[in-house]
Amino acid sequence: MLVEVDDLDQWDQILGTVSQDHVPIHCVKKVVFKLRGGKQKTINLDKLRKEGLDIEELETVLTNKMINMSKDIVNMDFVIDVDAVKQTIQPLTDEYLKKL
Repeated sequence: MLVEVDDLDQWDQILGTVSQDHVPIHCVKKVVFKLRGGKQKTINLDKLRKEGLDIEELETVLTNKMINMSKDIVNMDFVIDVDAVKQTIQPLTDEYLKKL
């Protein structure tokens, strides 16, 4: 019997334990740049996707912002799209567990 984690709160808890060093861009809703002086700049990738940008275009937007603001960036935070992670990982997990 497969144990299915289908509650988004449970996925959110799982993701809270994972390092964000290598997050696939399709699983990121927003990137929040913390800037010098206490300011911040947010890039809403979810909104850009809805406007029709593909992954390569999103990467370009993000890279350009990082370059343009590089002197002022103190930190970056990724707001993860928990549902996108679930949709990516659940089928892989189900397939793996079938083999046990």
